[in-house]
Amino acid sequence: MAEYSATGLGRAYAGEAAMADNASAQWRNPAMLTYLEGMQISTGAIYVNPNIDVNGQVSHQALGSTSASANDFANDAIIPNLYISHRYSDKLAVGFALGTNYGMETNLGTDFAASHFGNEASITTMEANLNLAYKLNDEVSVGGGVRYVMGEGSFGATAPSKNALNLSKGTTLKYMEGDDTSWGWQVGTAWQINDAHRLGFAYKSEVMMDFEGYAKGLTFGNHKPGKLAIALPATAEIASFHQLSEQLAIHASINWTDWSSFKELNAQFNDGSSDLIKSENWEDNYRFALGTTYQLDSKLALRSGIAYDMSAVSDKNRTATIPETDRTWLSLGATYQATKALTLDAGFTYIIAKDAPINEPRDASDQTAAAIGGAFNGEVSGDVWLIGLQANYTF
Repeated sequence: MAEYSATGLGRAYAGEAAMADNASAQWRNPAMLTYLEGMQISTGAIYVNPNIDVNGQVSHQALGSTSASANDFANDAIIPNLYISHRYSDKLAVGFALGTNYGMETNLGTDFAASHFGNEASITTMEANLNLAYKLNDEVSVGGGVRYVMGEGSFGATAPSKNALNLSKGTTLKYMEGDDTSWGWQVGTAWQINDAHRLGFAYKSEVMMDFEGYAKGLTFGNHKPGKLAIALPATAEIASFHQLSEQLAIHASINWTDWSSFKELNAQFNDGSSDLIKSENWEDNYRFALGTTYQLDSKLALRSGIAYDMSAVSDKNRTATIPETDRTWLSLGATYQATKALTLDAGFTYIIAKDAPINEPRDASDQTAAAIGGAFNGEVSGDVWLIGLQANYTF
């Protein structure tokens, strides 16, 4: 989840750890607070419209074959944000931020013929940051902050219309939900090589979430208290900014996310028992982005960007509930200087998701589901539209 500002959205979030457009800069690199003048407030929202489809077939030795498909099963979302920065002196700056780093929600419905492997999943988070930055000298700035993360998650699987247990369609096989709050941290640095060139580096810590709640289903009963531990991964970014002329700048970045920490959904219950809800076996992923900014005149700046976001899931481990795949970002944006103190940002992105196979069962965690409803072989395809608006005010 990268959707933290409309400013960055317009350049496909290229070079973010080296950018200092407004107060939102602290979200990706707290050291950039030292580049902001006075007191600034930035606020806005991004509308996320995913269009994801899955098509395939379920096969069971005793039940035969059934077509399995679901269209547009990833939910839309509006992601708000708020950022405040204050420059105390030439060297010291502080900031406060509200936004999100992680979130997704899918619902394939009870009509999906492979719902026994999973028909719904969600993780939603919001977090508050308190950041501090210090300018060591004319070239180097450092920053850091504390993160307070609030989140909730769920996973569910239901019986399809054809199943070996003769259950009614939609009967809950497994369902668990919970919520939690936790703490993390972030650090960053910026190196101003000269007036035209800058490098930035930032790191966010892993945040362990123990989603406390309950499970229900065939083996759990109606309400079995427990928790589901999920590690929100550490991330790192190296970025650069280059002012090539008075009007034109380019920026680039490489992002790493420690998704290999997401191994499984393993429920721990209050009675001491546990259950492997589903293995995931994700891998670290990388994102490469290149963007441009063109100052058309004194009031209007134009942006564009392209990015390639590698999948954190191999073809072997992809699931219908979290159909992670490679993505290409194509972005456009602009900033309009409405007054001396007020700027307005708009960003637009079209994400092309690579078609990818899904084959379940993948491992031992899926075998019981396969015995109930059969094996699923299919393909996921789709795209995502992002539209963002933001207002920035300097006091």
